[in-house]
Amino acid sequence: MVSTNYAPEHTGIGPYSTQIAEHLAASGADTHVLAGMPHYPAWRVADGYRGRWRVRERRGGVTVHRRRHTVPPHQTALRRALFEASILAHSAMAPPRIRPEVVLTQMPSLAGGVLGGRLARQAGVPHVVIVQDLMGAAAEQSGIQGGGRAAALAGAVEARVLRQAAVVGVVHESFVDRVTAMGVPRGRVHVVPNWTHVQGPTGDRDRTRARLGWSDGETVVLHAGNMGLKQGLEVLVEAARLADQEAAPVRFVLMGDGNQRAHLQRLAAGVSALSFLPPADAEDFPEVLAAADVLAVTQKASVLDMSLPSKLTSYFMTGRPVIASVAAEGGTAQEVLRSGAGTVLAPEDPKALLTEVRALADDPGRAARLGARGPEYVEQRLSSRAGLERITELLRIARAAGR
Repeated sequence: MVSTNYAPEHTGIGPYSTQIAEHLAASGADTHVLAGMPHYPAWRVADGYRGRWRVRERRGGVTVHRRRHTVPPHQTALRRALFEASILAHSAMAPPRIRPEVVLTQMPSLAGGVLGGRLARQAGVPHVVIVQDLMGAAAEQSGIQGGGRAAALAGAVEARVLRQAAVVGVVHESFVDRVTAMGVPRGRVHVVPNWTHVQGPTGDRDRTRARLGWSDGETVVLHAGNMGLKQGLEVLVEAARLADQEAAPVRFVLMGDGNQRAHLQRLAAGVSALSFLPPADAEDFPEVLAAADVLAVTQKASVLDMSLPSKLTSYFMTGRPVIASVAAEGGTAQEVLRSGAGTVLAPEDPKALLTEVRALADDPGRAARLGARGPEYVEQRLSSRAGLERITELLRIARAAGR
């Protein structure tokens, strides 16, 4: 497997790469992962890995080969290009000395896609690509500085990687048209939804709220995960600013890290209805989600078909209602509506968001009904057993086609 993100990262793509690799290892496969140094979502290299050039370690029965790369604390198209180039250069110069039977790449990393294709060609084996995010579309839609100029180049590289792959998996059907428009035959594209990679909450909700300083009388709206450009988290800051002007207590909480956290903290100066939390550890994460009253997912209005937030699978597991401030035609809106576990609002509209929070607070029965549909949806569609089996089936298809 080639995946820039891997454990100990416990948000974003890392948990999926880790569970896939460990599932394959548990099934008897000699599984190796070519990965970067842990850095997400803080965009800082984790303690224990700083200053190290190469690392080989065993995790969960998997051999992990790590290669050093740049980690830009702030995102621009140029810095992202240097990040990708450093991954590509170091890993291409020092690939793991193994001969695989199949290569599985997790994208959005363009470098990962190029490396995976190169390793597969050298070994004469199939290359399977799982598309978590579309990098060309991301550069175009996310608002990253210089992204417009980078979109065409990123899209061209991405399209070449996908056309050359034996099998392409996409995490949502909203990606299919864009991938086939790149020249990938429809028969090679398979929808492989992500699954819930966290356990449901098991602790005392009231005790967790008390520990976090959340009172019984306030409605807590929580956003958990990466604080990046595409999330457009300014809408939550502005909704909190509006909440400051009203009597009924609402608290907005941003939990996590990312390259926009410092900017959001500066923007929120003087806003009493907004607070920040550091990322929760893996064990505490579902407890904190369940302690909130509403879980928020936000995206810029320009984000349509380039990304599906991995946080949704965790949100659904907790039994709390979801408010999605996202484009109605995008995959995120489709997933929230299909689950029945939340509502979709126009993006970048803080007044509408606060109004919906108030409506849920005033109708606890409706909030409970929405929240209850999340675990049901997980059981029907997003179990880890079903998700991992879909990935295993992709590998079977690719190997059969390669014979």
